[in-house]
Amino acid sequence: MGALQYRYNNFYEVVFDHGRRHPRRKALFVGEKTIRYGELLKKVDAFAGTLHHLGIEPEDRVALFMRNSWEFIVAVLAISKVGGITVPINTFLKADELSYILEDSGAKILIASAVHEKVVHDSIAGEKMERIIWEGGLRLADEKNLSFEEALSQNLQCKPVMRTLDDLAVFFYTSGTTGKPKGAMLSYKNILSNAESGSRLLHITHRDRTIVFLPMFHAFTFSIGLILPLYVGGGIVIIQSLRPFSNIFKQALLKRVTIFFGVPDVYNALAKAKLPWYFMAFNKIRIFVSGAAPLQSKTLEAMRAKFRRAKMLEGYGLSESSPAVCINPLHKQKDRSVGPAMPGYQVKIVDENMVELPRGEVGEIILFGDNVMQGYLNRPEATAETIINGWLCTGDMGTMDEEGYLYIVDRKKDLIISKGINIYPREIEDLIDRFPGVGASAVIGIPDEKNGEVPVAYIEPEEGERPDVTKLKAHLREHLANFKIPRKFYITEALPKNATGKVLKRVLKEQLLQQENFEE
Repeated sequence: MGALQYRYNNFYEVVFDHGRRHPRRKALFVGEKTIRYGELLKKVDAFAGTLHHLGIEPEDRVALFMRNSWEFIVAVLAISKVGGITVPINTFLKADELSYILEDSGAKILIASAVHEKVVHDSIAGEKMERIIWEGGLRLADEKNLSFEEALSQNLQCKPVMRTLDDLAVFFYTSGTTGKPKGAMLSYKNILSNAESGSRLLHITHRDRTIVFLPMFHAFTFSIGLILPLYVGGGIVIIQSLRPFSNIFKQALLKRVTIFFGVPDVYNALAKAKLPWYFMAFNKIRIFVSGAAPLQSKTLEAMRAKFRRAKMLEGYGLSESSPAVCINPLHKQKDRSVGPAMPGYQVKIVDENMVELPRGEVGEIILFGDNVMQGYLNRPEATAETIINGWLCTGDMGTMDEEGYLYIVDRKKDLIISKGINIYPREIEDLIDRFPGVGASAVIGIPDEKNGEVPVAYIEPEEGERPDVTKLKAHLREHLANFKIPRKFYITEALPKNATGKVLKRVLKEQLLQQENFEE
């Protein structure tokens, strides 16, 4: 395993280099607007000048509660120039949740989009933040509130603060599946390792254009969708809203997109969509990458059949690893695998004593490399439990084949133990997902006096369908041991999901335990 070599020490150096050497090269596309690298550098310098003037110093935290926009990217690069730390916040959160992260992170300034004004005003932002900078409109300009446009137009200057690879760059707050969200502290080396490793593995260069429609606040989009293309001097096509869905393909075609990053929900829809012949004939997409949640086998097969000129690559990662860990390489993909470790990283499968298991055995996935976070903000105990001798314990269960390809079995905490026997929900879900009429499924364990736990299944039907549960049970009995067959099947209009389409099983468990009169 060779050590990764880095072209830059921080995010600002990236835009400074491309802006000086290739000012005419196209960097960002937003609708009809195009921003070249030279112009992007000017905007970053201007915004950094305002941040410096407002008192942002090295290690100060600046929170972003923003929709997808070129302003988001300018803010991240400008924060880097003044030596601050970016705190991207999930815009799906409510006021109390936003307040918690602002307080926990110690943010001094909040940069927010006007479309999220109500949530911001209902939070502690007005009271606790030194300033709020608004993207997309400003209703009230006063000493506290400033528009993004005004921040740019002040044309204040400042010298860049030298930040090294080991300095902190970003705090990503985990989705908080248990308790309050935790801030994963990532250095420049952590995130740039994803950019260096990913660009090397997927042969991404300045000639590539990436489309970004997933939320920029998410670690996957931030590192792989934004920083990686900027790192190589490529182009980013920014989509501000998933609606209408057809706009994604229109922009992909018009802007000659070559790299398409998505999540399973998007690929499920794309696999079924009737796309016009001219899109299929003239699109330039060479790579589809799927992350954030497991991809259904039927979706993978449908995408490969539909887009024969492109590679469909499934990957794996988590916020604590900046986030990418593994991806299927261009030269060889394996179905149901998330691929081997990316260049520069190591992955092992271990037992409960951290002893490496033989190939093919199921155990916890641990990883080592420049992508491993520095720890959880304000949580030394949680950090000590998660990072052991430099190895990150993921809490995910998996197996590895002889060629080092990783197969995710399930989350450790989603494991169902019935009469002392392990049941992996993902195995059951994959079979349910293949059944006619099923859009998506989630299997959870519920307490049972006799068995300890038993599986139950939630099913989100495909539009206009209602799967036959009796036939589904018979289908499962053909492939699974009896103790793995869900005791009950609940048909639900929509499974609860987070911003990237990952099913929130915790919510399903809470609902089921609180309500006794579920309709089967």
